Amino acid sequence: MGKRISGANRRSWRSKMELKAVTHDDKQYVMHIDRHVTDVSFDYRVYTKSCYVLWENEHRVGIIVHCILWDNLPFMNLLYIEEKHRGKGYASNAVKAWEHEMKQQGFKMALISTQVDESAQHFYRKLGYVDCGGITFHDTPFHQPMELFLRKVF
Repeated sequence: MGKRISGANRRSWRSKMELKAVTHDDKQYVMHIDRHVTDVSFDYRVYTKSCYVLWENEHRVGIIVHCILWDNLPFMNLLYIEEKHRGKGYASNAVKAWEHEMKQQGFKMALISTQVDESAQHFYRKLGYVDCGGITFHDTPFHQPMELFLRKVF
């Protein structure tokens, strides 16, 4: 099992849902979801605790991946809930648990992004995130619709 996070070592946000820092035991699960991660970057996520696995009843139901920008701004770059568990409140509870963990670590604000053609922007706004800019990568190897950034002050 993964190491539990936070000062109390456990944050239960929904019946038996837990958010745990990723461990090497989670490697196959995480790499199945996030095909961009390499062995080296996975090891870095374990070392920095920049990936959390969502659990319910001893089963993995999703992941959150983040980094810290400029040494003081948590940026969630991936939230993934298994399809069979979607629509049950896992995503909003996971974001709230992640925000709580970031607050416990002393951060004052968080940043999230999503492509403008994805519906996730509406989900984040319902959680109190506010649009704060965007970036485009036209004519680059990363060509995609505009990436929309949203922020939330704790």
